[in-house]
Amino acid sequence: MALQFYNTLHRTMEDFKPINKDEVGLYCCGPTVYNFAHIGNLRTYFFEDILRRVLERNGYTVKHVMNVTDVGHLSDDGDDGEDKMIKSAREKGWNVWQIAEHFTNAFFSDIDSLHIKTPQVVCKATDHIKDMQNLISQLEEKGLTYVSEGNVYYDTEGFTSYGEMALLDRQELMSGARVDIDTAKKNPRDFVLWFTKSKFEDQAMQWESPWGKGYPGWHLECSAMSTKYLGEQFDIHCGGVDHIPVHHTNEIAQTEGATGKSWVNYWLHGEFLLDQTGKMSKSKGDFLTLQKLKDMGYEAMDYRYFLLGAHYRSQLIFTYESLDSAKKARKNLEKKVLEFKSKVTGSIILDETGKLIIEEFNAALDQDMNMPRALSVVWKTVKAKNMLPEQKLAVLYDMDGILGLGLEALENVEVVEEPLDDKLLQLIREREDARKNKDFLKSDQLRDELLKQGIQIIDTPQGAQWKKV
Repeated sequence: MALQFYNTLHRTMEDFKPINKDEVGLYCCGPTVYNFAHIGNLRTYFFEDILRRVLERNGYTVKHVMNVTDVGHLSDDGDDGEDKMIKSAREKGWNVWQIAEHFTNAFFSDIDSLHIKTPQVVCKATDHIKDMQNLISQLEEKGLTYVSEGNVYYDTEGFTSYGEMALLDRQELMSGARVDIDTAKKNPRDFVLWFTKSKFEDQAMQWESPWGKGYPGWHLECSAMSTKYLGEQFDIHCGGVDHIPVHHTNEIAQTEGATGKSWVNYWLHGEFLLDQTGKMSKSKGDFLTLQKLKDMGYEAMDYRYFLLGAHYRSQLIFTYESLDSAKKARKNLEKKVLEFKSKVTGSIILDETGKLIIEEFNAALDQDMNMPRALSVVWKTVKAKNMLPEQKLAVLYDMDGILGLGLEALENVEVVEEPLDDKLLQLIREREDARKNKDFLKSDQLRDELLKQGIQIIDTPQGAQWKKV
């Protein structure tokens, strides 16, 4: 069975055929490092990790490139709002460079905890300003730019296929429909390539350029850095579904406008993680991070297992109950693996029986990374009555190359008990929900109740944490 992906570019399932027979160029939009990544952000990097693992499992050498946006883009994709880096620096009393370094380190700590493979090339926007300026110059030579009120804009009227992937040609693109009206623009869809004038005076991050001292527009960096490391045409570009209508649409316009070539062959997008109020977002102020889950007694692998249970193109609703179920299932899987290890009498070698199961597992992966179906094959293996422990371990270890749960490393791992019982964890969650809903009376009552039971709640800028007293 051929490896297939759902290509957003054509809204269809397609057989995967790389440009070069045994190699894949993969570009993934990275973090904007002005705050911690929330668990919804991390879902996107998890799906891209599964993608890379599946490609490598199919025998491809993957060159995985990811940017780090350490130049603060605006809080609205349409060149409006406040600079995220400046806002964060002001709130924390740091400079923007400290903000970028701190949250870059935090991001990579999170993905390491989740067993997400680090890209071979991690490129920071601030290290590639000259590449971005060169791209603007290419667009300028093609007549696709104009200067208005001090800023350099991309002229979308000059790019006839603008918005095709996002189906924007089928929508009412009246002035103000997607972005606030900007009188400096010829067209509401136009976007800034280089800012020399903005609402922010004394911008901390600025560079000299042919158009004046300033800083790049957000969309520019991905075009400049992906082509630098992967060439003017490559195989796969990934990101969240929220990138389709603006960010990825503008990337395509910039890159293909400059090179005159079709840029990316396959576009893959991950769906949202939802909480009880809808899409998880930093703009809500009180968002859920991986560290908060750890503080509540969960492990990073509990969250990874939770994500394995949903297809990357399906919206996933986060609740503590569903995370508890994932944790229980993962612990059961670990116990089974440890049990099989204790009963091994022969060599752990993948035999013909195991290979047939692996074929079923691979078939699920090759159908657009159908992880729920693949996970069902894992449990089919665990429960099989006609397989020896060593046969099961061989299959499970092989599957874990995709699952990323570290099953083989359980050899001498002591299984530790939950630091808090379920009743106390439930009280902590209820108290957090009450605080989120601004029910401060209930929040205080629950805090006092927890204190009576030996648990002190500490409210921090990163959310509520607890400790035993």
